[in-house]
Amino acid sequence: MKIPGPDHPITVTPTGRRVTVRVDGVTVADTTDALTLQESTYPPVYYLPLDDVDQTLLRRTEHSTYCPYKGNASYYSVVTADRELTNVIWTYETPYPAVEPITKRVAFYTNQVDLTVS
Repeated sequence: MKIPGPDHPITVTPTGRRVTVRVDGVTVADTTDALTLQESTYPPVYYLPLDDVDQTLLRRTEHSTYCPYKGNASYYSVVTADRELTNVIWTYETPYPAVEPITKRVAFYTNQVDLTVS
């Protein structure tokens, strides 16, 4: 486990705006309770409460990854009537203490979904 610091800062703050995620025109998620995780020089990532995601469109997968700053990530696919986007959502179900606020939240690969912040 690595601890965020000056050489690799991580902040988690309320987004303060509405975040909507759509796939093929279908609303997958809609929330005003998103958190923005800013890690080092990477683009910001929006973590949405799982309760604000249409879970009927999700299929949990076997895929997992590891981040030394956040922990083990699990993945979901989004399944619509037209297609399946495999491993397009990730979640840290038991994240490391430095990013504990993202517990029970999910993030989306923005290059595969239509994510808007308004």
